[in-house]
Amino acid sequence: MKKLSLSVVAAMSLTACASSGAGTSNDPWEGFNRTMYGVNDALDRAVLEPAAKGYRAITTKPIRNGVSNALSNLGEPITFTNEILQGEFSRAGNTAGRFLVNSTVGVAGFVDAAGQYGNPRTNEDFGQTLAVWGMPSGPYLVLPLIGPSNPRDLFGSGIDAAFQPLNYAEFEGDTEFAATRGVAGALSGREQAIEVISDLREQQADPYTAVRRIYDQTREAAIRNGEEDPNAYEDLPDYDEYWDE
Repeated sequence: MKKLSLSVVAAMSLTACASSGAGTSNDPWEGFNRTMYGVNDALDRAVLEPAAKGYRAITTKPIRNGVSNALSNLGEPITFTNEILQGEFSRAGNTAGRFLVNSTVGVAGFVDAAGQYGNPRTNEDFGQTLAVWGMPSGPYLVLPLIGPSNPRDLFGSGIDAAFQPLNYAEFEGDTEFAATRGVAGALSGREQAIEVISDLREQQADPYTAVRRIYDQTREAAIRNGEEDPNAYEDLPDYDEYWDE
């Protein structure tokens, strides 16, 4: 799964990724969390899901891939900064190269030219950096619009916002650009998750618990840079087929 901006995470709150330890249930605030999950689910069914289906209906897959690529390219400075903070200097160099190539040859990131040249995208955020530094995640937490998180990653998302140069840029139409970026991110992320969320709702007796488990395990895998526990997903449906890079 992909780590995206806060607006995209809000759109993908039913399948998102983050947490406190694979295989555990660090959820002392479960009552509150279930209430917020219900709020997010209702908002998703009423607004985000119909909008995502409409977005898919009026666009082609190449256009959607281009939008997703461009949004990911805008997040490369955040990944670069966190890779430096984690001491992953080789990966940081690759990320800087990706940003340069995709921002130019890739037409502002709409084409993942760097990936085609053999430099795949990596994703890092300050929540992962804090985990690498040894900070525990704290309890599982579900917030309205933001969705699944925990104290470590919630704090990290605020720091990541400070790492994003676009948040400081001032130019004509900067407010409109920020709003468009947020809406595009929400639609793009939710469109990619249409089948995943639909299957989860239909196949899981308790979607809340399934989401929490997926969130925990995928976040731990992200912190390990994809070196997943081979036993982590034994009792979960296979959703990988729905995720296209």
